[in-house]
Order: sequence, then C-alpha cells, then structure tokens
Amino acid sequence: MRHVTVDGVDVPALGFGTAGMDTDEERQRAVEAALAAGYRHIDTAQMYDSESAVGAAVDESDVAREELFVTTKLTRDNRAHEAVIDSTHASLDRLDMEYVDLLLIHSPEQNVPHEETLDAMNELVADGAVRHIGVSNFSVEETRNAIEHSTAPILTNQVEYSLTSHQPDLLPFCIDEDVLLTAYSPLKLGSALEDEELAAIAGTHGKTVRQVALRWLLQQPMVSTIPRSSNPDHIERNADVFDFELSDEEMRRLFEIGGGIDEQLAATIGL
Repeated sequence: MRHVTVDGVDVPALGFGTAGMDTDEERQRAVEAALAAGYRHIDTAQMYDSESAVGAAVDESDVAREELFVTTKLTRDNRAHEAVIDSTHASLDRLDMEYVDLLLIHSPEQNVPHEETLDAMNELVADGAVRHIGVSNFSVEETRNAIEHSTAPILTNQVEYSLTSHQPDLLPFCIDEDVLLTAYSPLKLGSALEDEELAAIAGTHGKTVRQVALRWLLQQPMVSTIPRSSNPDHIERNADVFDFELSDEEMRRLFEIGGGIDEQLAATIGL
C-alpha cells in the first residue's frame, strides 16, 4: 500500500470509508473485508455510527493497531471545548483504542468558534489521545484560518473530490501548505460511468472504470482517497490499483470529464 508523506507523517494513500451502511453487522463485515484486502487507513466518524463496528473489526483481525491509520470526526454538536474532549474519549471507548491517528472537524458549520474547537483538539494531541488533527469540507479560506489558529499542523482537509467533482483551487493550496487532500465519494461518477474516454483508458490497462478513477486520484500529489463499499469483491477490486500507471495524457483526458484542468493546476501537479 502506497503512502503519502505529509509534514513527516506517512498516511496510507488508499483508505476505506464507513459512511452510509445500515447496520453494525454490515459495517463490521465491510471493515473486516477491507483489512483482509490490505487497507490500513480506516475512516469513521461520530455521525456514521460506525466507530464500534470499526473497533470490533480491528479486534477480530490479525492487524496490529500500530499498522493502522484510523480517522474519526466531530459532529456539529460536539464542537465546544468540553464536548470535544468528552466526545473524543467516547469515540475512543467505542473504537476500543487508546488513540486515533486523526481527528477532524466534520464540517465548517459551527455553533462555537472554530478556534475553541481547535484549542480542544490541540489539547487532545498534547494528551496523546489524538495523533493528528484536520478538517473536512472546508474551503481554501476556512482551511487557511484553521492553519493559523492551530498549534498542531492541519494534516488534511477531507472533501468530495472525484472525476466529476474537481477542487481546482483547493489542491494547489494544499500542496503549497503541505496539507493532505483526502477525497471522499471518489466513485460518485454518475454519467461518467458511460464516458467513452474513461472506458477506453480502462480497456487499455485491463482495469475497470472505477479502478481508473481511483488511480487518477492516487497519481495526484498530496491526495489520498477513501472509497467505501459493503461488497467484498468491490472492496478488493478498489484496492487493486497499484499495478498500473496512467500517462500524463491519460490524466489530462480524465480531467476533461469533470470540465478540464486549468494551467495553474496542471503545472502544480506536473501535467
């Protein structure tokens, strides 16, 4: 499994998302399948109701905790200082873990200032309950403000990013600031699934269009991605994306599916 190094931290480039599943049994089976397929980056959140299932799957697996990179996220109602502290320890109890590798503010919506939330998150880092902190669904300006108000580095901004949902201003900013862009919903492709260019590129490499969509993300600097599925076959196929490489021309053609690539971003990512 390839890693992305961010501010000296090695993050598995391909992670496994746990949103949108209906039952603890389904969630646990999916995480167990992901661990068996080689995923070592597991993404959960307080609002997903998947923390207990993640913990149970890890406990049932032969994978050592220190081999994993586990992310969880604060709900909107857990942003005040004491709520951050208390809810994070509750998350750790559900996960049955002594620490999480990454704690995120789940959205820029706030009922308390982000500065207060970040102060509490920094306290958790100092106490060892959290290794790293970050944000999710933040704009460039919101991410910049978080960087300015946090003692600990902002390790990532987790946002929707795929062939059909580009972040042309955010990725250059993340590269400049040494912030990981974690792409959720990477396989939300809609009509792109029928795109002839995508199908042709997939055929060239003997891969599925979804595998090409993931590879397109993984070849961009400072990008990781967290596809999700409850189907063991899909989980395994999504992990089978490190034995081929897209050419620069193929990368540019794939950017065209979502509206093209501006020259600033092309230069930033070496296209």
